[in-house]
Amino acid sequence: MFALVRTSNPGAADVEDLPAPERPLHERLAGLVDGLSARLVGEGGLSGMGAVVGATEPGRIARLRELMPRSVFLIPGVGAQGGRPELLGPAFKPGRAAALVTASRSIASDPDPAATAEQLRAAVWEVS
Repeated sequence: MFALVRTSNPGAADVEDLPAPERPLHERLAGLVDGLSARLVGEGGLSGMGAVVGATEPGRIARLRELMPRSVFLIPGVGAQGGRPELLGPAFKPGRAAALVTASRSIASDPDPAATAEQLRAAVWEVS
């Protein structure tokens, strides 16, 4: 299960960065996700309660990982939206299984989608 915490769309800051009340809403949401994640932790230490954390604001990833150490991150926004795999390292702090990177539009619209997907996979493994 994934909860929206800090999305990759350009208007995310309009809502997700608002104070709630003493910290940004996305950090408040991260706290809620972490609170729910404990009862869904598997043998590998990661929880079945995950979070959508956009790649377009990579500076927020390390802080969100601190707030949600057990959650798998679903990371949209790589490729067409401008997110770069080399900036996603903090998402993988608990290990390679700790994040799922999506790049649908940039792969599907490429003349050689298989090669583009392989390049993305290699770039993500390099930082994880």
